[in-house]
Amino acid sequence: MENFTPYPIDFDASESEFDMLGDVRAGFPSPADDMHERLDLVKLLVRHPASTFFFRISGTSMVDASLDEGDIIIVDKSLEPHDGSIAVCYIDGEFTVKRVVRTKQGFSLQPANESYPIINITEQNNFIVWGIVTYVIKKV
Repeated sequence: MENFTPYPIDFDASESEFDMLGDVRAGFPSPADDMHERLDLVKLLVRHPASTFFFRISGTSMVDASLDEGDIIIVDKSLEPHDGSIAVCYIDGEFTVKRVVRTKQGFSLQPANESYPIINITEQNNFIVWGIVTYVIKKV
C-alpha cells in the first residue's frame, strides 16, 4: 500500500488567481481569441475548502487510471463514495488510493494496474473511505 501525507490547502486567494488567456484548440489551428479573464484555481478545483486536502501519489497501483507517481490528487472528505469512486481509503493502519467497488460480499478496493491484487474488504478489516478523489494535477 502507498504512504500518504495529506497537505491542507492554504486558501490565500491572492495566490490562487492566475491570468487565463482563453481556450486553446486541440484540433485545427485558429486565430487566438483576445479573451482575458482571471482564473481562481481554488474556486475551480475545491468545492468544500474545510474538507479538501492534497496528496502526492506514491506508487504505481493506479497508473491505468492516470494517477502516476508524483501526481497530486485533490481529495474531498465531505463527498459520499459511490460504486466506482476513486478514493483514498484507510485500511488496517495504512492509506491507499483505489477504486471502491460494491460486490456481492460487500466492497473491494480495485487497483488500476493488473500487477496489483484486488483487496476484498471483510468485517475483520479496519476500513474507512477517507475521501473521494476529485481532481488530479500532473506534470507533463
